[in-house]
Amino acid sequence: MSAPPGTPPSAGPSRTVELGLIVLAVAIAVYGYAEVGLARTGRVPQGAAGYGAGLGALALLAHLAVRARARYADPLLLPIAVLLNGIGLVLIYRLDLEPVLGPRAAPAQLVWSSAGVGLFTVVVLALGDHRVLARYAYVSVTAALALMAAPILFPAVNGARIWIRLFGLSIQPGEFAKVLLAVFFAGYLSANRAALAYTGRRVLGLRRLQLPTGRVLGPVVAIWLVSVGVLVLERDLGTSLLFFGLFVVMLYVATGRTGWIAVGLLLAAAGAVAVGGLEPHVHDRVRDWLHPFASIDAGAGAGQLAQSLFAFADGAALGSGLGQGYSYLIGFAAKSDFILATAGEELGFAGLCALFLLYGLLVARGFRAALALPDPFGRLLTVGLASILALQVFVVAGGVMDLIPLTGMALPFLAQGGSSVVTNWIIVALLIRASDRARRPLPRPAAAEPVGAAA
Repeated sequence: MSAPPGTPPSAGPSRTVELGLIVLAVAIAVYGYAEVGLARTGRVPQGAAGYGAGLGALALLAHLAVRARARYADPLLLPIAVLLNGIGLVLIYRLDLEPVLGPRAAPAQLVWSSAGVGLFTVVVLALGDHRVLARYAYVSVTAALALMAAPILFPAVNGARIWIRLFGLSIQPGEFAKVLLAVFFAGYLSANRAALAYTGRRVLGLRRLQLPTGRVLGPVVAIWLVSVGVLVLERDLGTSLLFFGLFVVMLYVATGRTGWIAVGLLLAAAGAVAVGGLEPHVHDRVRDWLHPFASIDAGAGAGQLAQSLFAFADGAALGSGLGQGYSYLIGFAAKSDFILATAGEELGFAGLCALFLLYGLLVARGFRAALALPDPFGRLLTVGLASILALQVFVVAGGVMDLIPLTGMALPFLAQGGSSVVTNWIIVALLIRASDRARRPLPRPAAAEPVGAAA
């Protein structure tokens, strides 16, 4: 029997689909874990059952939180995050088997993943409405600037000042700052989108080059200066590109003016060229990008970027198989920046396509939720959060494939990095809250009062 007109549809089927996909994601990750052990030692690792139980418990906790507080959320977001996190743990475990790469990182990554799922659960349960975040736009940008500036006071690590090391723990504050900046951008742009789109003077008499007033344009220039400042003081090309790219994307979505994209690209290019010529660390990365095989020609052997390209070439179409590659030759960055090279060598072009499709689907579902939201702040915030994931994948993949200079950023969910995996779980939680609001059925209209009832 069909439901009466106006009855909200049940969210049960979506959550059942989500649970089934989560079980499949955990099974794929456990299979990969076992495959690494079989390839290296000829037997299933002793910790396979514990790994599967741990990942499954985390995924179940997240699912129960969504089932309790976000019944109408997109059923694909959480399973994709679980699968990517599980594959990342498998790849890190595989690289842990190479003694030359230092101490084991997979146990610590599992702990950080647990912390990320814990915060995911808190956000899903505690944040009833994403619009509440609009009240804290300026608090968010203040906290973000403080987090971005903090690493300047600490020693550089691998040439960049992006880490804080205290009591044996390493934290990358910029990872948390990007979420706070997305909240600020969404709040500022939703409040000023009309002024950014329609007011100001024309440049050279051209309508498409119409600029806003100085009061409105000021924060745009300030964001550009901050991104260049991060690049100069912290020698962090990746964070600078991410922050400025995020703002340009959200600015375009808020105003619909393609001219902002052109202005953003010009400002980013000008800043990168200027700093690349003055800052030795950034200049070295640009030089390696232009000449990845220069060290081989000089007789010093293959550098990290050259080894990464060799790994991709060796993977061919179907890969060498988990645990059977040589990407450990890349060196200390194999578990972080260059973990995609391990996936490319051992999973092949087919595996890389599958990973990029997962990322693409995660971003696309975020954009889909944004289009369905009725409030400007929610649309901009959701677009910004999804764009963070997209920009990170582009920047990291482009760097290790020699399409753009290396940035040192972590690939979402896959690479070693506690701050990164925790932040990505928070982003997924916010996307789920937004999608729940976007997919929630409209309230049932009140029944019409029968004629003559008043009499």
